[in-house]
Amino acid sequence: MSLISRHSFSNIMDFGAKANGHDKDTEAIKKSIDHCNKNGGGTIYFPPGTYLTGAIHLCSNITLYIDSGALIKFSSDFNDYPPAKTRWEGIECYGFSPLVYAYDQENITITGRGILDGQGNIWWDEIRKKRKENRLKPESELEIKLAELNPDFINQPSGGGGRETQFLRPPLIQFLNCKNILIEGVTLQNSPFWNTHPVYCDNLTINNVTFKNPPDAPNTDGLDIDSCKNVKISNCLFDVGDDCLCLKSGVGDDGIRVGKPTENVVISNCIMLNGHGGIVIGSETAGGIKNITISNCVFIGTERGFRVKTRRGRAGILEDINISDIIMNKVICPIVINMFYRCGAKSNENHLFSTKNMPIEEITPQIKNISISNITARDVKGISAFIYGIPERPIENLRLINVEIELDDNSTFDQLESAMTQGIEPMRGRAIWGRFLKNCRFSEISIISKDKHKLSIEDSLCIYLNGKKKY
Repeated sequence: MSLISRHSFSNIMDFGAKANGHDKDTEAIKKSIDHCNKNGGGTIYFPPGTYLTGAIHLCSNITLYIDSGALIKFSSDFNDYPPAKTRWEGIECYGFSPLVYAYDQENITITGRGILDGQGNIWWDEIRKKRKENRLKPESELEIKLAELNPDFINQPSGGGGRETQFLRPPLIQFLNCKNILIEGVTLQNSPFWNTHPVYCDNLTINNVTFKNPPDAPNTDGLDIDSCKNVKISNCLFDVGDDCLCLKSGVGDDGIRVGKPTENVVISNCIMLNGHGGIVIGSETAGGIKNITISNCVFIGTERGFRVKTRRGRAGILEDINISDIIMNKVICPIVINMFYRCGAKSNENHLFSTKNMPIEEITPQIKNISISNITARDVKGISAFIYGIPERPIENLRLINVEIELDDNSTFDQLESAMTQGIEPMRGRAIWGRFLKNCRFSEISIISKDKHKLSIEDSLCIYLNGKKKY
């Protein structure tokens, strides 16, 4: 698939770009986009060189062709990213402009063998400083402006830690309410926040893309597919500081109001090196996530392999998800489905984590019809699988078939989901732990200790079905 424009083909140098890495080329890039837009579209060619720029806002029928040896490096001046409409951790609002941004556009391609570098260090240092000083109010001119634009958004806790101060770090790339999008071949690195974040998009293809962020960079997911449909992701490499590839659909009341699911997604032939999770669903789930196929992927050194995270209040139906033919090595927990995910909860919301039946409401999430098959995991550092439903809506119709897991008996890692879930003790060395499940099937499961000793069924499973211990 290629969306390279058949209209004009323009060299960015013809619009005054310096490509020296010191002088800003923002205006040259804007002129080239305006020129193509006036002519019905076109391809903008970036030859080898280093292009320093502020935010790039794209129009319909535009192709950015970033050649091998070309580096687009984004400015470290926060003022180069004025407020733009966005969805930030599942809620519509205004934030710092995404570094590459398109809103209500179509037929856009980013391709080539070049690099887009968000120079995230200044953003990461600033959010670390705010967290260390426990800042709770906007301070800079742009933060104050965002607070005015987001009157109902401030003082809500967030995993990203930006709502209190309105320091709403931008993604490297965001397409908002766009269609017919192709990203292919490029390397996307050092994003201020999430790396690439399509929202409300239709017909999205991402192929042979490298997503890179340092392992300690805060909240630097690789790819977040958010309330999008008809998505194909293939042959990509992820090496990031948070979750590698995420599927999301808004959070709580705002996500219910928008009501757009992520659906019809195919993920194949991807490699995940490092990250909190390899392929992750949630924790923003309000619009629902359905019709997902994941196959032929490799996870090496990620904390989790396949991961689902949600909780009461996050809403949404997660259903018809098929994961197969996955190889994992040196992960802490290969399979996590956690409906008691606590990150971002307010201190007075302990009722969300009760193991007693709670009333079923519109904001009660649901998980059903998940098939996980043909999984091989070696040198597992913690527990083989952690599967935790909620009592009023147990996880339903989960299938775990042909799974072979080899535990690392020498691991000293005691906590993972116990740190993300209230009331759960450390679980290193356990096999499969599950609670609040309904009509689930576990077959052809082999849990092997490092010394090749196959664990007995009593050691392998700790499963509660319909409130009673089954295994």
